[in-house]
Amino acid sequence: MRIIYLDCFSGISGDMTLAALVDAGADASYVEQELAKLGAEPFSLEWKRVVKRGISALKVDVHPDPNHPPTHHRHYADIVRMIEAAGLSARATALALAIFEKIGVAEGKIHGIPLDRVHFHEVGAIDSIADVVGVALALDSLDVERVYASPVPLGSGTVHCDHGIYPVPAPATLEMMKGLPIAPTPYQMEMTTPTGAGIIAGMVNEFSKGLPPMIVESIGYGAGTRDLPNQPNVLRAVIGRSEPYMAKWQLHHDHALEAHSHHHHNHEDHHHDDHHHHGEHGHEHQREGGHGHSHGHSHGHSHGVEHGHKHVRGDDHSHGHSHAHSHDHGDTHGDGHGHSHGHAHEHSHDHGQGHSHGHGHTHEHGQVHSHGYSHEHGHTQDHKH
Repeated sequence: MRIIYLDCFSGISGDMTLAALVDAGADASYVEQELAKLGAEPFSLEWKRVVKRGISALKVDVHPDPNHPPTHHRHYADIVRMIEAAGLSARATALALAIFEKIGVAEGKIHGIPLDRVHFHEVGAIDSIADVVGVALALDSLDVERVYASPVPLGSGTVHCDHGIYPVPAPATLEMMKGLPIAPTPYQMEMTTPTGAGIIAGMVNEFSKGLPPMIVESIGYGAGTRDLPNQPNVLRAVIGRSEPYMAKWQLHHDHALEAHSHHHHNHEDHHHDDHHHHGEHGHEHQREGGHGHSHGHSHGHSHGVEHGHKHVRGDDHSHGHSHAHSHDHGDTHGDGHGHSHGHAHEHSHDHGQGHSHGHGHTHEHGQVHSHGYSHEHGHTQDHKH
């Protein structure tokens, strides 16, 4: 499942959210083309890179057409009709309406009027409408299924609006944040706008103080207009895949680890030669399945710890007498017909006196890494790396 985390450490606004989503990979052309269907007065979007306290971020500005005077005030019902008539995707339409409903309900409660009579001021202007609908379109473009957010700093102090000087957070902003986690901030200014609070209240499924479990795919930064004295005034959007995808990712690597794991197993080596070897180390991988017969008597003393990478396919039937002390951990199958898979650390201390007469070729190295199959019929074919 694809998710997004809105890191609101410097608050949130409509333009910051739209810019962050596009910076994280949303299709700006799709957003612009769909916004043109709203049937409002003409406007354009300007995208530019800015640097906020050392962080490069995307900034978006809505510019009304100077030849068409903008409408600054709209009723909630008018905005709903505009969105429904635009022919946007079902998901983008639902998201945009959910955000405006949160704003409309809060404004209606603050001013004591029914929702259908709510009169938007700043939020009813074309720039706020473009921000809200643009955010819905950007999320639709990103195919995000679940939205997470950090606790939201609201700010303090006062702000000027059409009704006069209001406290920060603005009454509608605070109303929308009821029941949702807010964060402290030292700044006496508006950190979260009513549009930003509407986005949080209308879209966020879950809050988290840190990033939720995910595989991060992209990161975007959306810039605010002002500059903060001690931190970047940006909203960070982190997009990724949630935990179910992460489990599959881990499973893939678990298989890779299993393919290179080390298993200890029991094996008795009968060498058809007279030799003395000391201190041999290797990792031995054996697949036994060929047919070989040897009869004889030999005298030999072998002391060693053998580790090697050896892939063997052969059936070994041997007759002899040996005394071996081995330390083994693992599974073996068969008497002389064994199939063992994995990386084996074989520590065998052989103090044997055997009697055998046989023919064979033994190639022993301190560390042997071989890949392939060897058929033991008196000779060995190894492909070593």
